[in-house]
Amino acid sequence: MIKLGAVVSEFNFDITSMMLALAKEHAKFLDAEITEIIAVPGVYDMPIAIKKLLDDGNVDAVITLGCVIEGDTEHDEIVVQHAARKITDLSLEYNKPVTLGISGPGMTRLEAHKRVEYGKRAVEAAVKLVKRLS
Repeated sequence: MIKLGAVVSEFNFDITSMMLALAKEHAKFLDAEITEIIAVPGVYDMPIAIKKLLDDGNVDAVITLGCVIEGDTEHDEIVVQHAARKITDLSLEYNKPVTLGISGPGMTRLEAHKRVEYGKRAVEAAVKLVKRLS
């Protein structure tokens, strides 16, 4: 069975909690399991938690679940760009899949609710990558 770690943003938790529920359900469907979950304050804070899961070595891949809603400034774009870059770097550094289940930037709260399936997509990508890279 494929073991997944999940890093979940507490910011916009009304949305990320739904993403996590879908991710757990889809993992089970794919004969995988989310065995470790670390909640972080926001998407920008994810890399250190991802690194911990990868350092511990108890998971085959890590999924990230977050939701970055557009505000009055370009803060949402900066957060997602920097987090995505570091997430990719960690995946390559540890040679393990770290998938991007982060919706945004540039979306409204209503659009965010419509994109909760990103949690499912992150699991799908992680499981496929683990199987194809083994």
